[in-house]
Amino acid sequence: MTFMGTAHAGPLVLPATSTMAGSCYRNRTPYHPESFSMPWMPNSYYKAAALNPTLSPLTGSFPGLPPTKMVPFVSERPGGVFSRHTLDDWHRSNLTNYKESETTRHNAERLRADLNRAIKDVYQQGKRSQGESTQNLGERVNDIEYWKSELCIELDAMIRETNSLADMQKRPVPAASTDVTMCPHQVAHKCLLNREKRMGIDLVSDDVEKQLIEVSLATHLLRQKRLQLLFVCARCNKEARQELEKDLADKQLGHHIDSKCYQLKNSSRGLHFFKGVERIDATVSVPETWARFTDNNIFRSQSARAASAKLRASTESLLMGTADEMWRQFNKVNDAFTSRITEIANAKSKIQTHLAKTRQEIFQIETKIQVIQKTIRDKEAQLKVAQTRLDERTRRPNVELCRDAAQLRLVQEVNEINETLRNLHQCLRASEDMLQMLVRSKGVLEHDLVVKNNSLFIDQERCMGMRKSYPSTVQILGYVSAGLT
Repeated sequence: MTFMGTAHAGPLVLPATSTMAGSCYRNRTPYHPESFSMPWMPNSYYKAAALNPTLSPLTGSFPGLPPTKMVPFVSERPGGVFSRHTLDDWHRSNLTNYKESETTRHNAERLRADLNRAIKDVYQQGKRSQGESTQNLGERVNDIEYWKSELCIELDAMIRETNSLADMQKRPVPAASTDVTMCPHQVAHKCLLNREKRMGIDLVSDDVEKQLIEVSLATHLLRQKRLQLLFVCARCNKEARQELEKDLADKQLGHHIDSKCYQLKNSSRGLHFFKGVERIDATVSVPETWARFTDNNIFRSQSARAASAKLRASTESLLMGTADEMWRQFNKVNDAFTSRITEIANAKSKIQTHLAKTRQEIFQIETKIQVIQKTIRDKEAQLKVAQTRLDERTRRPNVELCRDAAQLRLVQEVNEINETLRNLHQCLRASEDMLQMLVRSKGVLEHDLVVKNNSLFIDQERCMGMRKSYPSTVQILGYVSAGLT
């Protein structure tokens, strides 16, 4: 038998048992398709077709069946050999197999046509998508090149401005600036450091501290002269330059990466699968914000350069105004110190008055506590007498245990004494609590007095003593005139 194509698992037509039993296949070994490498043959079909029923030996009787139910032998059947299927069934089975095979082939041809169209569409879509991505990458590379050129132009201009500032900072500064203007700054700074040694509640940010801070800033500006302003300008320029350099470095790296991506093809080396990379969104900007970021960096750099040129031109005029402000601030600080010293002295005087009154009250409360304690001891003695009398009267015999007037008065006396003792103990506890509060208040006042003495010493002795060495107006103006000439 020859098989053409895939075997169809249609209706199985097996020979009759009696036919197989009398055929030439009776003593042959059953067919096992597992021993051959034929993947196109369904094993289940051939296993079922190869089953060769085994006939039991012919015996005259069948155990378990009555004689009326026994199957007659083939030779004894009325019509001879009978089959399970007719010839029409056999033809119908073949036709059914042919039709199913034809239907399957038709479906397979249609599927192949659909697959060809799908594959063609996939190739066209992939080519179109890759072309669009390549075009977008090319446009992106051109945009990066444009902003790179803009950044390079602005960076060159900023480097020139920074070099101009550095040349101006290297110009010699008059030596008198260190001798004359260093003193105001040192005095204000030392005053601030000394006032940091104040304790407790006196460590307050008062008007004196605010004025000293303003003096420190003003004297520091004058001491540095044009170096201070130039340093501020240089710092702003440095920050703008760093932003430009960082942005330019990012643009160069982005240009390199996008150029590499632009040149990649299907035949390029180093291509790999990165599963799930399309779900990772590591972007931090969109084209509008990306362009605006670089534009803002360039604008800030241009603004810094303009401010730097303006500050370099106005440095000398600002120094003259600062010198006048220093002298006005010096008078403000002295007035603030005088007012604060007077305020601390008044607070110290009031604390001393309250402390003396508190100590007097503590003495009186302690005396009153001693009186209460003595009264309690006296009342306890009376209580002992009354309770002893009552205890002795409980020993009277028989009818002598009479609730007479003496008995009633003793009971009343014990109750009165107990009530009095409770009131006295309550007064004693209240007096002791008040004494503790007075002692605590006394400690607070004494500590506050120490704090006030310390603050008064710092402001009156240390700070005001140092301010006697403050330079005069003539010295400051003479230095400024000499410095400007």
